Amino acid sequence: MVVFLDTSAIFAFLDADDEHHAAAAETWRRLDHSAATLVTHNYVLVEAAVLIQRRLGGEALRDFLEAVVPLLAVVWIGEDLHQAAAAALLMSGRRRVSLVDCVSFEVMRRAGICEFFAFDPHFDEMGFAPFER
Repeated sequence: MVVFLDTSAIFAFLDADDEHHAAAAETWRRLDHSAATLVTHNYVLVEAAVLIQRRLGGEALRDFLEAVVPLLAVVWIGEDLHQAAAAALLMSGRRRVSLVDCVSFEVMRRAGICEFFAFDPHFDEMGFAPFER
């Protein structure tokens, strides 16, 4: 099984004060027991690193980079995928959807990934299913 991992889930898991922390920790435990492959892309890694460094500090950033990132299958975004996501973003005309979100949706579609681990409602809106096993 393959599950897409979003910044919102990463941050909720690492920040004990986040409103979704308990749910993120429980989902991470279930993912670990399911032997699922967690897929993300390098734009999520950059977005998460910036958020973690600014809000949680250097030690949390080190934990993320040294303990979490090695567990992930990372898709490296090339020009073609970036351009497809940028076009989708411009066509959407939505202020709350980011380029990183659109890249995530494109990665999921191209890889045939149906399930996600995120606390971002846009994944549901795009027709993907939350991981619930």
